[in-house]
Amino acid sequence: MIDTIAAEVGRPKDRVSAVLKLFEEGATVPFIARYRKEVTGAMDEDLLRTIQARAESLQELAERKTAVLKSIAEQDKLTPDLERAIGAASTLQAVEDLYLPYRPKRRTRAMMAREKGLEPLAILLQEQRPTQVSLEELAAPFTSPDLAVADALAGAGDIIAETLSTTADLRAWLRQHVTRHAVYVSSVTARWREQKSKFEAYYDYRKPARDIAGHALLALRRGEQEEVLSVKLE
Repeated sequence: MIDTIAAEVGRPKDRVSAVLKLFEEGATVPFIARYRKEVTGAMDEDLLRTIQARAESLQELAERKTAVLKSIAEQDKLTPDLERAIGAASTLQAVEDLYLPYRPKRRTRAMMAREKGLEPLAILLQEQRPTQVSLEELAAPFTSPDLAVADALAGAGDIIAETLSTTADLRAWLRQHVTRHAVYVSSVTARWREQKSKFEAYYDYRKPARDIAGHALLALRRGEQEEVLSVKLE
């Protein structure tokens, strides 16, 4: 933790360590800034708060990693590669993405499809190998009197969808792609079309996600909650 924070704030490790020790002893930011200049190297309150917040964030991350590793281990599904990936994760979001396939969840359509023996069909479809047979012929060996071809293909699709939606690398790529390329679009709802409101600036609004200001995003969310705006990502 100390190495990480010191590198991020550009201060010596011994100074950062001293600051964290003072926080552990119950010292406040104003007290440290005013009376412990010789210990901190005269850090100001803003820098001290940054260190305090980052330390709390890293502590939360460490605790979450421990809980996630324990949960996966209890399921007997913790592999060395997965353990290394979780250990190397630098954000809570990355940890949660890695944990998602192992998180206890309600019964899903993909689970029911697996119970019907459709996972091998899902793997065949996902591999996208060239074949001389149709999808219906490919699915035929997985059917039964109670499971039609169309249902087998739909079940295999459910398995593929769940597999992709719980793949950490894909989720990270998609999140980055949306941030870079998506556009927030909002319009006024029919009920408010002829009325004024505090959200008028967003009645016909478009803004790239990468450029949208925090106050604008909050306004879009409030407007949507109050049913004044209809908001989507393109």
